[in-house]
Amino acid sequence: MRQYYKVFLALLLLCHAQLKAQVRLPQLISDGMVLQRDQKINIWGWAAPHEKVSIKFNKKIYKTSASAVGKWTTTLPALKAGGPYDMQIDATNHILIKNILLGDVWFCAGQSNMVINMERVNEKYPDDIVNADYPLLRNFFIPTASDVQRTHDDLPPGKWVTANSKDVLSFGAVSYFFARHLFNKYHVPIGIINSSVGGTPIQAWISENGLKSLDLYAKRIAELKDTAYYNRISRPYVSADAGKPGNKQTDKGLTGAKPWFDTTFVPQGWHNFWLPGYWADQGVKGLNGIVWFRKEINLPAAIAGKAAKLFMGRIVDADHTYVNGKLVGNITYQYPPRRYEIPAGLLKAGKNIIVVRVTSTFGKGGFVPDKPYYLTAGDFKLDLRGDWQYQVGQVFETGGTGLPNSFSAQSEPTGLYNTMVAPAVPYKIKGVLWYQGEANSGKPSEYAALLPALIADWRTVWNQPNLPFIYAQLPNFMEVQYSPSQSQWAELRESQLKTLSVPNTAMAVAIDAGEWNDIHPLNKKDVGERMALAAQRVAYGNKNVVASGPLLQSATVQGKQIVLSFTETGGGLVAKGGGELQQFAIAGADKKFVWAKAEIEGNKVIVYNEEINQPLYVRYAWADNPEGANLYNKEGLPASPFRTDKP
Repeated sequence: MRQYYKVFLALLLLCHAQLKAQVRLPQLISDGMVLQRDQKINIWGWAAPHEKVSIKFNKKIYKTSASAVGKWTTTLPALKAGGPYDMQIDATNHILIKNILLGDVWFCAGQSNMVINMERVNEKYPDDIVNADYPLLRNFFIPTASDVQRTHDDLPPGKWVTANSKDVLSFGAVSYFFARHLFNKYHVPIGIINSSVGGTPIQAWISENGLKSLDLYAKRIAELKDTAYYNRISRPYVSADAGKPGNKQTDKGLTGAKPWFDTTFVPQGWHNFWLPGYWADQGVKGLNGIVWFRKEINLPAAIAGKAAKLFMGRIVDADHTYVNGKLVGNITYQYPPRRYEIPAGLLKAGKNIIVVRVTSTFGKGGFVPDKPYYLTAGDFKLDLRGDWQYQVGQVFETGGTGLPNSFSAQSEPTGLYNTMVAPAVPYKIKGVLWYQGEANSGKPSEYAALLPALIADWRTVWNQPNLPFIYAQLPNFMEVQYSPSQSQWAELRESQLKTLSVPNTAMAVAIDAGEWNDIHPLNKKDVGERMALAAQRVAYGNKNVVASGPLLQSATVQGKQIVLSFTETGGGLVAKGGGELQQFAIAGADKKFVWAKAEIEGNKVIVYNEEINQPLYVRYAWADNPEGANLYNKEGLPASPFRTDKP
C-alpha cells in the first residue's frame, strides 16, 4: 500500500510541476489583438525557469527560453499592416492566438472623459452606433486597478473586441471617433488600448522615476513606501462614535409601516417641487441627506404592459428609482446619465407612480437642469418636467470626532502607472491619446510641470523619444460669468497650452464641446476627430493638414490697440456664425480687465476699448465657461483660450 502511495505522490508532483511549467501570456497578447506595424514586435510571457518556448508567426518560428525567474521574451521583425494572422506558442502546453492584425496601436489614457463609452452617448450618436461595422478597429479596455507599493507584471483581465453595432458600445467614445477617422483616412487596422479611470489626477499615471524631479510627489512616494505608514493610512476608517446609541439615523422612507415607494403608500404632508432643480433652491437649505420625490402620471391604454425607457437626467448624487413600486435603476454617484429600462408588464393604463430616492452628501442635491426628463415607449413620449412632491427621509449628521479615511491608491502618485501602464509598456504603440485635467484643476499651475513630466516619462519607458503625444484641452464647464473673471479651469488650459512647447505633441481644443452642467459632456465626436487631425500631423507626417485652431503667436501694443498674431490660421480667421468677436478682454497696468472690441484684419485680431488709453494685456475665453467664444479658422477649429498677462 505504501508503494502505491509513493507512486501516486510522484505522479501528483509531476502533474503539479507540469502545471506550473505551462506558458502564460499577458492579457494584451490574446485573440483579436492589433500589433504595431513597422516596428519590431515584443512577445513575452511566463513559464517554468529555463523552459524552452517556440513562437510560430507568419510562417516563421522564433525560439527563446524562460529566465531563471520564469520570464521569457522574444522580438519579431517589423512587419507591414495586414492580417488576420494566427500565432502558435509551444512549450509544455500549446496556445493558439487567433485573428491578429498588424496596424497602428494607440494607448489612450486619462480620466472619465476618456472612459465614457459609446453606450453613454447613444442618444446623441444613434446612427454612428447602428452603422458601426469596422472589423479592423479593435479595443482593449483595461479594468481599474491601483497600487502604490509595487509595479505589476500584468494588467487586470480584459479582452480585445471589434467595432460592431453591439461591441462598439464598450469603446470609449473619444477613442472610437479618433480611431474611425484615422481608419477612414489611412485604411490600416487601428488598435485602441484604453487605460483610463474617472476622477484621477495626472500624478497617479506617472512612474516613480518620472516624478523624482518633482519634490512634492517624490516625498509622497517615499512616504507610501514606508510599510508602517501605508498600513496606517490605508486601513478602513472606523468612527470613534460607531456603535454609540442614538448616533445612527435611519431613512424614514424605508422604516415606516410601508416604504415610500410602495404603490399603496399614501403621502401626507409632502411638499411641492419643480423638477428639474436643486432642493437648496426650493426651500431646503443646507441639507445633506436623503430626499424622496414622487410623481403620479397617467398613461393611455396603448402603453399598458409595454417595455419603456425612463430618462431622469442627472441626479446629485445617488438615486434609487422606482416605477409602480419596482426598482428600475440605481446609480451611486452624480455624473452618469439616468437612463433606466422599464420592463414589459410594469406600466398600466391610467395612474402610474414614479418615486426617486435621492442621496446627497455634499453641496446641492437634486436634479440637474437642462437634461432630459421623460418616459418613452415606442413613439409615445411623456415629459416629466414640472410639479413633483418631496419629503425628507433622513438628515445626515455633521461634525463628529474624526474624519473618514480618504486614502485612495488611484489618487496617489504612481498608483495607476504601476498597474495600468507599466504592464503594457512592452507592447509597441504608435502614440498616446490623453484626456485628463479636471482632477488637477484645483492646482492648475502645477500641471505645467506634470504634463511634460508624464510625456517624458512615457517616452522613456516605451523607449520612443519622439512618441507622438496628443491631448485634449479642457472643455467649457460650469456657470457662465458675464464679467471678466479669474478661473482655475482657464489656468489649467493655459498649462496645457504651454505643453505644446514639448516636441511632437499636439492639442485638441474643446472650448466649444462642453456643457455648463455636466463635467462629462456628450460631444465626444468633435474631440475625437480633432485629436485625429492632430495625429495626422504629429504621427503620420501630414504637414499640410490643418490640425489645430488658431494659437496666439504674439501681442503687440500699438497706441490704444493691441495687435494679436496667430499660428494655425488655416484658410483664415473667422468669427464663427458671423457677427462680432466675443470673449476678448483688455486691461492696462492695473490688470483690471474689461470687455473689449475685437476685429479681424487678415490673420490678425485688433483688440481695443475706448476707455483704456494705455492697454497692456489681453485675455481671450478666460473663464470656466466662456460662452460665445467664437474665434475660429475657416476649417472650423476653435482658437485656444489665452492671456498675455503672465503670472
